[in-house]
Amino acid sequence: MPTISIIIPILNEADNLPHLFVHIIGLNPPPQQVILIDGGSNDESLALTQSLITDLRVIQQSDIDWQVIQSQAGRARQMNKGAALATGDVLLFLHADTKLPPQAITDIKTATQDKKWGRFDVRLDSPDWMLKRVSKMINLRSRLTGIATGDQAIFIKRDWFEQIGGYPDQALMEDVEISKRLKTIGKPACLTSQVITSARRWQQHGTCRTILLMWRLRFDYWRGVPADNIWQRYYR
Repeated sequence: MPTISIIIPILNEADNLPHLFVHIIGLNPPPQQVILIDGGSNDESLALTQSLITDLRVIQQSDIDWQVIQSQAGRARQMNKGAALATGDVLLFLHADTKLPPQAITDIKTATQDKKWGRFDVRLDSPDWMLKRVSKMINLRSRLTGIATGDQAIFIKRDWFEQIGGYPDQALMEDVEISKRLKTIGKPACLTSQVITSARRWQQHGTCRTILLMWRLRFDYWRGVPADNIWQRYYR
């Protein structure tokens, strides 16, 4: 069975990091390795990550190979740097505010016996009926198009990741672009087990407004608008 390396880009995630560590430790079975890549946080993210890893090693509470490194800002650059240090047969790219199902490692090992890459279904962490509908639409769209989002915890066998040259070095839509490249050589495994991801952006900016924004940005990317321009509009 393949070994799994989890690669997590972080940026100003100090409030969330203790929860992230507890979550990863609770996976059964555990991954072989977890690499966290700090992209220049200006809070205590880097120091806290180093402290949490040290504590785990001192009390011998985890069989996981934990590592933390620094990188230039940019999620794609962070993930590529983490992938370069990973030792697993399969690379699982996880957002810091996304929680895997407890059996995620088993799900990935099973899926990658037949497929070279894939993703999970996603559920936004909100009881709001409209956000529940959004989650279902994201999953349906992903199945129909073969395109995954970063929130869906994309996993890729190392040889394919290297074959396509890793994540494209662009400011946004790196998940869409790598999905487009991967699906030209093989269909994704669309797992029905769910990851739970933060709904904070939807809640902060409004559900309808965020839906319309994402549709516009995806359409613009499809018609060739540069990723840097889309990034400016997304984070404006």
